[in-house]
Amino acid sequence: MFKLPHPSRRLALALTLALAGGATAPALALNPNSTSVQMFEWSWPDIATECTQWLGPKGFGGVQISPPGASKNANGWWGVYQPVNYANLTSRMGTPSQLQTMINTCHTAGVRVYADIVVNQMADGSGTATDGSTWNAATLAYPYFSASDFHANCNINDADYNSPSGRSNVQNCRLGGLPDLATESSYVQGQIVNYLKALLAMGVDGFRIDAAKHMPAASWTTIMNAVKAAYPTTLKGEPIWVTQEIINDGEVDRPSYFPVGTLNEFQFTSAMRDIFRNNNGLNLASIPTVMGTWGNWGGTWGFIQPQNATIFVTNWDTERNGGSLNINNNGGADAGGQRYTLAHIFMLGQGYGEAQLYSGFKFTSTDADRPSASPYSGGTPQINVVWDFAHRWTPLANMVAFRNAAIGQAQQNWIVGNNGNQVAFSRGNVGFVALNNSASAWTRSFATGLPAGTYCNVINGSKNAAGTGCTADSVTVDASGNASITVPANSGSPTPAVAIYTGQKTSGGSGGTCAVTFTIANANTVSGQNLRVVGNVTGLGAWAPGSGFALTIQGSGANVPWTGTVSLPAGTAIQYKYVKWNGSTAVWESNQSTSSGNREFTSCASGSQSRADGNFKF
Repeated sequence: MFKLPHPSRRLALALTLALAGGATAPALALNPNSTSVQMFEWSWPDIATECTQWLGPKGFGGVQISPPGASKNANGWWGVYQPVNYANLTSRMGTPSQLQTMINTCHTAGVRVYADIVVNQMADGSGTATDGSTWNAATLAYPYFSASDFHANCNINDADYNSPSGRSNVQNCRLGGLPDLATESSYVQGQIVNYLKALLAMGVDGFRIDAAKHMPAASWTTIMNAVKAAYPTTLKGEPIWVTQEIINDGEVDRPSYFPVGTLNEFQFTSAMRDIFRNNNGLNLASIPTVMGTWGNWGGTWGFIQPQNATIFVTNWDTERNGGSLNINNNGGADAGGQRYTLAHIFMLGQGYGEAQLYSGFKFTSTDADRPSASPYSGGTPQINVVWDFAHRWTPLANMVAFRNAAIGQAQQNWIVGNNGNQVAFSRGNVGFVALNNSASAWTRSFATGLPAGTYCNVINGSKNAAGTGCTADSVTVDASGNASITVPANSGSPTPAVAIYTGQKTSGGSGGTCAVTFTIANANTVSGQNLRVVGNVTGLGAWAPGSGFALTIQGSGANVPWTGTVSLPAGTAIQYKYVKWNGSTAVWESNQSTSSGNREFTSCASGSQSRADGNFKF
């Protein structure tokens, strides 16, 4: 309706938003950030529940939430992408207090929170928004904005996307007819800065910038510089995560956006659709040509470098517009077979980019709103009912830990089957994946790159509670790193893939184990805390603090030794840290859960060994 008349009032607004949520900065550890999940239009309380029940324990590094600002009330999912103001965080997903609780809860579970940011355009029409505020697009009257804050009313034509000459229209005209904010304006930038700062003050860890290519890269560089001047890091002490929606075409200069953050690499999304559907003569054997290879990325499709890329198989736009594989649109073109699942296994198994899963809902109309039914019934997740819960599907969920274990490991041993729709590859000496998108089973001896031993196929299950066997099938790797495997045909069931990695190894080459005694002192524990050993194998929790090996205190006092003996796979490279744990909150050595400062050793071939590790690292 009006502009804030003075910068001090704008600052007061940001501070009020931050303080209203009661934000805190607890010293908690976070999962590796190699995989996040988009929880499309899930409510804040439901995301909090899912962080605790599933995302944290399974190793997800982040959850991307739908836009948290006040938006148009609409009978359709697209209403949240028509903002009315950025000053009130009452959205269709919940209240500011529920948002704050969700952020805190997800952090406690080890999961970052990324907010979808929509600031290119404002809502059309007129009415009352989710926070009770009103607007009128005809007169460009919005809370904190007036007509002078918008570009002139003009249209973006299809031809504008095909050449650099269309760039001005793409950035200055109306996307879908929605009023277009002048993001090059210092006043508009100030409002966006306040919005992002308020979210960071609540503990949000990063942002997805919607319609980023419809705004100048220079504007976003200025905005993020101002944000980082106030918040050099998140409340968790990490760099602010930023990814940008930029669909590659003839008018956009993608490298100009690299200083702001990563880009959604839609080339990957399109490639997965065409490769797994065998469009235009492509198949799985085409992947190195299309994408490039480890250390030589790009390929014939011009993929950006992995440090600049966030990748996904589908999102809420592409599953509705035909841009990707999909399962939700009236059953989805890829619901009957396993192409959708296979593409996700490939994404999580390979090493290009930072991966995002997508968790949406079933629909028959592309405009359909989110389901009225909760994702849970009596606290039980309703998987594949009206919400798809793709992030809980066993092959996808178990591959998150695979991806965490394989961070930095090169893609090697690329093997192609006879029909071009069967491929396999290893990730250094940590993991191995085989995929079969054909109607014939694939049997052969594979070079896995892994140490000898027996491994659980995480596509179908995991190690049992005792760590001595698998809940489903297993793979035996010989002393040369080879394994005889049959990958089922893609005929609906079972999932036609095999994935194994060192964190799901049940025994060494001779079936042996090593009894390792850990001892640590001077941890300065407090009442209610114990010490756990958390590391890269299941016996040490596979990097999940709540599942780590619990030590026993040797006496009383804050700094007396803790010790314990655990059976680990023989002859295995072990990485670990000591963690103070009170049942819900983890305090890691060196105050971080990243690979920085990991303790390392190779377990004995048989018998026992000791790790007298001195003092807890602060």
